[in-house]
Amino acid sequence: MTIGIGLLGLGTVGAGVAAILARPEGRHPLVGELTLRRVAVRDLARPRPVPLAPELLSTDAEAVVDDPAVDIVVEVMGGLEPARTLILRAIAAGKPVVTANKAVIARYGEEIAAAAAARGVYVLIEAAVGGGIPIIEPLKQSLGGNRIQRVSGIINGTTNYILSRMADEGAAYAEVLADAQRLGYAEADPAADVQGGDAADKIAILAGLAYGGPVPRAGIATEGIDRLDARDVAYADQLGFVVKLLAVAEHCGHSDDGTQQLDVRVHPTLLPRQHPLAGVHGVNNAILVEGDPVGRVMFYGPGAGAGPTASAVVADILNIAGIRQVGGADAGLDPLLAASSWRRCALIDGALSRHRNYVRLRTRDEAGVIGRIGTCFGDAGVSIQSIVQFEGSGDGAEIVVITHEVQEALFRQALAAIETLAAVESVAACLRTL
Repeated sequence: MTIGIGLLGLGTVGAGVAAILARPEGRHPLVGELTLRRVAVRDLARPRPVPLAPELLSTDAEAVVDDPAVDIVVEVMGGLEPARTLILRAIAAGKPVVTANKAVIARYGEEIAAAAAARGVYVLIEAAVGGGIPIIEPLKQSLGGNRIQRVSGIINGTTNYILSRMADEGAAYAEVLADAQRLGYAEADPAADVQGGDAADKIAILAGLAYGGPVPRAGIATEGIDRLDARDVAYADQLGFVVKLLAVAEHCGHSDDGTQQLDVRVHPTLLPRQHPLAGVHGVNNAILVEGDPVGRVMFYGPGAGAGPTASAVVADILNIAGIRQVGGADAGLDPLLAASSWRRCALIDGALSRHRNYVRLRTRDEAGVIGRIGTCFGDAGVSIQSIVQFEGSGDGAEIVVITHEVQEALFRQALAAIETLAAVESVAACLRTL
């Protein structure tokens, strides 16, 4: 039984998908049953990395979705619109959808999932997070018997490349970013990566799957690496840590009505060198899932690019194709594969979250400064793990403090008191620590 594929987008990922479908030899036999019927592109005259018959190409994406020869719609065009509208159009037509679009799923996943459930079709999203790393399906299925306590990960390859270079070479952020752009690891406008938005989209999706309910994307506290100083990367190294842009979703209990309380955030984080995520370098991604009773499980691999992402897209297509072959086009949805929510989730007030912290203070180099700083922390109920003085420029000093875990509101109270000290010139950096 041949299954017709309608491809929306023929960029890096779309071309990777088309290349797999064009050369099924040596792959799973089901790949040979998939036929590319129509492809939506922006420019018919543009050279293609994969040779395709001209009659397959169209600038009318709606016509690709509506084509009766198309059984499965694959959306790899990116962006919010028209991608969202086209996904909903395919669902309304009773066609399953495979998408790599993290931005759409993070913001409109609840709407899309409800439409898919009502129409009885699949929307599969393995390629939306982690490129070629299989994480979506394990969270839906393999780990379904666990109480997930925390999902944390390095899920943006661009920022991980930049931080790896800064740590290895002592290079400045701006210098490494320029190199990343020349090498194609970073976009001309890198804001979504370096400001943390891309990672926030992805952790919103992972949190929704791990905890069984939609997570409001707009409420995720997000801090990128664009203001990170190479000095803090160097100090972290001297203290036994590495700095990574970490995305975290953590279970914090339940409210009286049973709503799950979650702490979901993205920020640069100091990881102890022995932490499983500390050894993830370059453009690689890794996601650490901590649950009961499984313990710690880590998923690691290339997080982006034509090959890894196209691999995940085709895996989703094969899931749908396999179900269609076994049960026919009218087979019921597999509840472990279909998008579904069964809980209410809410984000906690950031002031109530609890973290360890790294703080770098610029101070005058005079007796008693460390003692006065320690008193400010103690008066606010903040316990200090370590406090180290580094040589600053001129007559100044730099003091680095690492705290034990403390409520964010108390930590901010201590910082406010420290900033009033005459000997403290500035709070130069403030990062989270595991």
